[in-house]
Amino acid sequence: MEVRAIIPVVCVLTDNYHQTIKEKLLSSNMELNVIYFYTVAISNWQPLLSTEKYKTIVLNSLIHLIQKEKLEVYGFVIMPNHIHIIWSCLAINGKEMPHASFMKFTGHQFLEELRKDDPELLERFKVNRYSRKHQFWQRNGLPVRMYDRKILEQKLNYMHLNPLQEHWKLVGDPNDYLYSSCSFYEQDDNHFSWLTHYMDAM
Repeated sequence: MEVRAIIPVVCVLTDNYHQTIKEKLLSSNMELNVIYFYTVAISNWQPLLSTEKYKTIVLNSLIHLIQKEKLEVYGFVIMPNHIHIIWSCLAINGKEMPHASFMKFTGHQFLEELRKDDPELLERFKVNRYSRKHQFWQRNGLPVRMYDRKILEQKLNYMHLNPLQEHWKLVGDPNDYLYSSCSFYEQDDNHFSWLTHYMDAM
């Protein structure tokens, strides 16, 4: 009887592969129907969001997912190189969590716009990775669970005051900053009718 040797198969996993798996794990660390204060920055802290066009991409993506009843958003601020959002994921969007769809869609739109209008700036977002050629958002977005209304109100106030910080000085009155939910709460601004008041959720 012939005896055949069993040759072990060695699977070599590249660093890029491990990084992709790590990202998937990080992107799944939010649960459905839980309110989070979420912070994420543009890669290398580039001031991509200082331009109105790119801020609008962020807003349109949020509104789209809200209209599909995948997200509820209770507050936000879009700063030149990062965003803060208080939100809750309501339902899976296709095969992924809504916040993952948000990151993908905005990244795709950034790519398309930069290809057309600013290829030089696009070069700053180039990466050599398994899953993509460009990286627009930093990989370490931070979700902080909101356990009670007091903590949520502290985060909301912090967000709304962001544009007034010494190193930004974007406006003198937080209600004047167009890319924040401040005027929704302070002045009943109907411009952000797609927002949900946090008191209706907590």
